[in-house]
Amino acid sequence: MFSTKLFKATCIILAGCFAISCSPGKHPVKIDDAEILHQNEDQLTQVIIYDVFTPPVASRIYGYASLASYEAMRYSDPNYNSLITQLKDFGKPPEPQKGKTYNYTLAATHAFFTVAHKVVFSVDSLKKYEDGVYAKFKNNLDDSTYARSAAFGDSIGKLVLKRAAFDNYPQTRGKPRFLGSRDPGKWRPTPPDYLDGVEFCWGTMKPFAIESSSQFPLPPPPAYSEDKNSEYYKQNLDLYNKCTHLSKEEELIARYWDDNPFVIQHTGHIMYANKKITPGGHWIGITAIACKKSHASAIKTAQAYALTAIALYDAFITCWQVKYTTNYIRPVTVINELMDHGWLPLLQTPPFPEYPSGHSDISGASAIMLTHLFGDNFAFQDTSDLHYIGMQRHFDSFIKASNETSVSRYYGGIHYLNSVNMGAQQGHDVGEYIWKKLKLTK
Repeated sequence: MFSTKLFKATCIILAGCFAISCSPGKHPVKIDDAEILHQNEDQLTQVIIYDVFTPPVASRIYGYASLASYEAMRYSDPNYNSLITQLKDFGKPPEPQKGKTYNYTLAATHAFFTVAHKVVFSVDSLKKYEDGVYAKFKNNLDDSTYARSAAFGDSIGKLVLKRAAFDNYPQTRGKPRFLGSRDPGKWRPTPPDYLDGVEFCWGTMKPFAIESSSQFPLPPPPAYSEDKNSEYYKQNLDLYNKCTHLSKEEELIARYWDDNPFVIQHTGHIMYANKKITPGGHWIGITAIACKKSHASAIKTAQAYALTAIALYDAFITCWQVKYTTNYIRPVTVINELMDHGWLPLLQTPPFPEYPSGHSDISGASAIMLTHLFGDNFAFQDTSDLHYIGMQRHFDSFIKASNETSVSRYYGGIHYLNSVNMGAQQGHDVGEYIWKKLKLTK
């Protein structure tokens, strides 16, 4: 029989144990690490759409944020290599303290949003989401592990931001407007809104992996000519004939891949913008689909986002270098002047020069990257744009998806067939170069 003193002591010990296990505010919840990373990227996509960033700028946002996330997440598996140490001018990343515990998903989330806060406008929207995510980790971790993991992620994010401060983006924000030229064959603002040229300095951005913006040159497009027997005139006639005889499927393909954040609708005197996912955002969405379908781990998921984002950013730089060097006129301008004064393409023409096709370029680079990561015949249902335009499509591979992206610009009347083919080729070359350059695992 217990003595009274022993009984009291036992009760005190049991009460203490109960208090520790059920301490106020600690209600552990199951956390899906990969899903947290997917939700982080999705939140960023929503803010990019809301803030109406241009496609090149959106690729930069995805690039820095996704790299920061991966650099924190990679410490969860020692077999994964750093990417930023293989890229240009990032410096040496911080390392976790030996013998200390970390939650690397929390660190990756902090790294991701440390960057995101500095490269988007609508930070309040992100913070509301972040608070909910961080609350889950606070309920699952002891205070010291939580604080240590968060601080580690912050330090990686700040390192990445140091590089972003001198990649020539901040330095070009005061640039003058680009209004093109009235010279024959040169780009000028296009209907219906005649906006000035977007990001004409993008070819001067510091790339992540490629050596320079001019590393993957393209042959010049057909020279401007009003001679009806010239190659130039014939490509305009070819596009005009195609766009006036589109099948229902071709029209659907064009609309599906529009991804133009600049589209402005006109109803009488009222103008309003339809917010859309950017071309890069579409491929970030496809990356999410591939990761989820393949049940990719959190570290593989972080790596896939980072590699796709690198390909997007560098492909935009090479493409824009050619665009503003050739300064090629858009089909709508030529056709209105030489063939049909009232003609408009199915898609609104985005505000920058024609050659080569940017969507073809970045899609080719992304498809190459995803093919290497997930395989040649990776079939998937593309629902990445379903929330925004109510459409989805099935593809048997990433390359087939990117090929459809390319031809969609031709069907939409905003690019010549030669320009989509050249853009796709440049994108493939960029993607293959990056893949061969980076050593992903030890």
